[in-house]
Amino acid sequence: MKLVSFLIDGEVKAGMVQDELVVDIHAVSGGSLPKDMISIINLGYEGIKRMNELGSFLEKDKGVHSIRDITLTSPIPRPVSIRDFYAFEEHVKTARKRRGLDVVPEWYDIPVFYFTNHLAVKGPGDPIAKPAGCEWLDYELEIACVIGKEGRNISPAKAEDFIYGYMIMNDWSARDIQKHEMKVGLGPAKGKDFATSFGPYVVTKDEMDTYRNGERLDLPMTAKVNGKLLSEGNYQDIHYTFEDMIERASRDVTLYPGEVIGSGTVGSGCILELGPEKHPWLKPGDVVELEIKGLGVLRNTIVERRKGEDHVLSSIGEHTS
Repeated sequence: MKLVSFLIDGEVKAGMVQDELVVDIHAVSGGSLPKDMISIINLGYEGIKRMNELGSFLEKDKGVHSIRDITLTSPIPRPVSIRDFYAFEEHVKTARKRRGLDVVPEWYDIPVFYFTNHLAVKGPGDPIAKPAGCEWLDYELEIACVIGKEGRNISPAKAEDFIYGYMIMNDWSARDIQKHEMKVGLGPAKGKDFATSFGPYVVTKDEMDTYRNGERLDLPMTAKVNGKLLSEGNYQDIHYTFEDMIERASRDVTLYPGEVIGSGTVGSGCILELGPEKHPWLKPGDVVELEIKGLGVLRNTIVERRKGEDHVLSSIGEHTS
């Protein structure tokens, strides 16, 4: 099942995708199912069952919209939290080599993460404003999983039961700002603080099982800038799986429905790895498209932030997400 959040008539609602239609879950259930995505996720697998039982709809039905007539926001407009891991070995090796560094042995001991700004979430089509003073703006091609039920000290063997679904993630990075602040040793902050994109939808775990290859999902991942293919990878090449990440994240901490866990960048999945000699840093007007098999295409355009325009840029993204 593909689930979305969408803006229509000034209100953000939770919907499910059926071909070219978006079905307002609350409306077609007669109000028995919630309006917002976090509440839908809180219902867990029982909620998925109830949505499946609603059946198929036609565009003429009440609460059903052509996808062309609505605006998609981030599937989860206000995640409970976002932990972004660093789980692809190729990315770690290449990115550190670019900075003249080796992979530290500790990386092979534990999956590590940082918390990013869950209140600066963007959706498909939202403009991404280049931060003030940033000249090295970068995309990061990632996959994210969404936690579907409460749990603490979750073992890797049981972690899959806590995954609600998956979605594409773009961890936008101001590399020059990040480079400066990380010399302090505390991790990324303002270099990542301004935006994280998700979308176009959350695909429930059961639907993604069709791509299973042994213990992993075979999911080709690509990134294009202005139609030019720059990055190619596959989720199945990840060093630490989502089960490993969930085990680490939940150690002595309770995870809750609606929390998001990012994979970190797939190998070759950013300009930092490729080198600005292969493609320059992002600039206003650039269109970035991330695609993952089964999860759709997440597209955003870079814009210049200008004084007095913040209210325009936030009219869809930050207002609703």
